Amino acid sequence: MNVRQFAAVSLSAAILFGGSFTSASAKGGADEKGYKETYGTSQITRQDMKDMINQHGDDKFTVPSFDASTIKNVESATKTDENGNKIKMDVWDTWPLQNADGTVADYKGYQIVFGLAGDPKNPNDTFIYMFYKKAGDDSIDAWKNAGRVFDDEDKNKANDKYLKGQVEEWSGSALFTDDGEIRLFYTNRGDFDESKELFGRQTLTTAQVNVSEKGDKDLQVDGIEDHKSIFNGGDGKTYENVEKAFEDRNFNNNHTFRDPHYIEDKGRKYLVFEANTGTEYGYSGEDNLYNRAYYGKSMKFFRDELKNLQNSPKKETAELANGAMGIIEINDDYTFKKEKKPLLVSNTVTDEVERPNIFKKDGKFYLFTSTRGSKMTIDGIDDEDIYMLGYVSNSLDGPFKPMNKTGIVLHQDLDPNDITWTYAHYVIPQEESDKFVVTSYMTNRGYFADHKSTFAPSFLLDIKNKKSSVVKDGTLEQGQITYDGQ
Repeated sequence: MNVRQFAAVSLSAAILFGGSFTSASAKGGADEKGYKETYGTSQITRQDMKDMINQHGDDKFTVPSFDASTIKNVESATKTDENGNKIKMDVWDTWPLQNADGTVADYKGYQIVFGLAGDPKNPNDTFIYMFYKKAGDDSIDAWKNAGRVFDDEDKNKANDKYLKGQVEEWSGSALFTDDGEIRLFYTNRGDFDESKELFGRQTLTTAQVNVSEKGDKDLQVDGIEDHKSIFNGGDGKTYENVEKAFEDRNFNNNHTFRDPHYIEDKGRKYLVFEANTGTEYGYSGEDNLYNRAYYGKSMKFFRDELKNLQNSPKKETAELANGAMGIIEINDDYTFKKEKKPLLVSNTVTDEVERPNIFKKDGKFYLFTSTRGSKMTIDGIDDEDIYMLGYVSNSLDGPFKPMNKTGIVLHQDLDPNDITWTYAHYVIPQEESDKFVVTSYMTNRGYFADHKSTFAPSFLLDIKNKKSSVVKDGTLEQGQITYDGQ
């Protein structure tokens, strides 16, 4: 047992049995009450997640059920493989082309979404495609496929060392600029090969996507430009970088650095993204279990929950869990400017707070994230629980307070083998409306011969300050991204 392990075990005994102990490695010191250090960030606490269980089944937060017999694949989502065979692709995470305020952009009378798509039989076939349709036609059959955004050689043309190692393209966001250009933000995922010291580096990346109209009914991708890396974790002090994540070759550590979402505030540009806390913001490790800030306000809850964790098979996962929704400021040319402290952290709760989605509405900033029960460390939450959590603040810098008391906005408890299983819920503000459209994808990749991952039926969400509710009878078409009040 090393010194760090001994300190943690001794502190545990002191807390549980009423003794006193001070841990040198616990920032701020610790006694029989543990220690409390927020690092100036907002928290997803264990108390909130425990209380959230009591909100399961409430219609206000339950993802609407869908009639499986009505669900269609995205018929335009096809590609031709190297042997000339036509493949019907899965389509999962998608995001619309948005104006700076988060509303859906009108591109010459078209609506555009970017999405991850690929061969259902090849989980490594994960690339970004562009889908589009005429505004006003909301049927799933209206969506056309303009093909992959990037050519295979685009990653080598940029003279960017991180792009050269790209093997997959992961989620992001898309901005329709004031100049009428399409600016894509996405995640470059590098190769994983331990023998070459490669550990799947994730890098926030951007490019301008050139699009033109072909005839009067079709759009086409005319290539990309200004393709470049932005940021992948820096020195690891604020956000965990890949070198720190795997320095001890512990591959149970779930490293995340992805899903960049663009937002503007007071004339400045930012990216909010999924990450993990760095060494100066509550890094992972056994000492994390004794930080009361991650539990909630009650000392009794802290003692009881810590005791449960000590004897739980989830203890190691809780030690490693240090999810964060990070933020960086970027320059007007979309290059990195500076790091900012995490907006929200989920230490001891989960490593994954995916697809951050943030916008400003009526003077408040709304921050959402998708997350899975299968990645959590909370008793009473299991592999079939899917969430979208929401937080609100008067400032982009926070503090962010949980909506609906605990952070719950959406919940689904469904067997992943059900074709109506959904994930990656994404809230889209509407012009001159208090209604919000929620999109997602449904059906897990490769689970069925005939059913592909596809656009789920969208639905409406009411949001008023810290409260939200799913709109009764508010189900829309598969993949619908705007709502005109009808």
